[in-house]
Amino acid sequence: MTKVGRFRAVAFAAAAGVVALSGEAFAAQCGNGPGGFEAWKQAFSQEAKGRGVGAAGISALQGTHYNSATIGADRGQHGFRLSLDQFMAKRGGNVIASRGRALKQSNAGLFASIQQRTGVPAGPLIAIWGFETGFGAVKGNQHALSAVATLAYDCRRSAYFTDQLLAALTLIDKGLMSANERGSMHGEIGQTQFLPKNILQYGGGANLDTPSGALNATATFLKAHGWTPGAGYQPGEPNFSVLQAWNAASVYQQAIAMVGAKIDGGGR
Repeated sequence: MTKVGRFRAVAFAAAAGVVALSGEAFAAQCGNGPGGFEAWKQAFSQEAKGRGVGAAGISALQGTHYNSATIGADRGQHGFRLSLDQFMAKRGGNVIASRGRALKQSNAGLFASIQQRTGVPAGPLIAIWGFETGFGAVKGNQHALSAVATLAYDCRRSAYFTDQLLAALTLIDKGLMSANERGSMHGEIGQTQFLPKNILQYGGGANLDTPSGALNATATFLKAHGWTPGAGYQPGEPNFSVLQAWNAASVYQQAIAMVGAKIDGGGR
């Protein structure tokens, strides 16, 4: 998040309860280009008010714009079509593993406390951290709310990103996210790139722009999706399915498992 919009500790169970998100159709009509975005935004604002979104969230939504760069990125995720070797080479997997081993050693206390709390070892967490943002170096500079609103309007995945947009507006209402938050092309935020709904569910009030906040939230996500302490996370092992929950691309899952094993020295 931006310095202005730091996450603060709140009752996240209550926040998540505000956003009873899935399964209900919205009357606002999706579209496949910028022409209908402003009309959609007005219709969606009325519906969001009916869902309990307050003045701050509605005002933030009114300030969004159609983000063509987000649509371009959503249509062109070619990196996930690479082989594992190609993906590792393109994304610097060996560099992430090498730096990850050093980070595991220099932050041993942090990773020990995370593993004690969640059962998730350092390797996959560090691999995710490295692949997502280069250990915090590249977190994106898009207007995050506009990116999420654009994808909620766009017909390709409107239902999924409608949930994300309602979560983002809830975060803004509660002062947990700035209306001008900067993030990645799909509106992901922080050092391990959380979408708004995951921030509500797993962020725990932490500042996701810090390694500690982001890594703890990531481990909480993995634990909530069934991480088994002490079990392996390589393909065919129990925790590999949890990595699948983090990202749907099989090459990305395999890369996390491979780099995590290099960092952990085994893959458990």
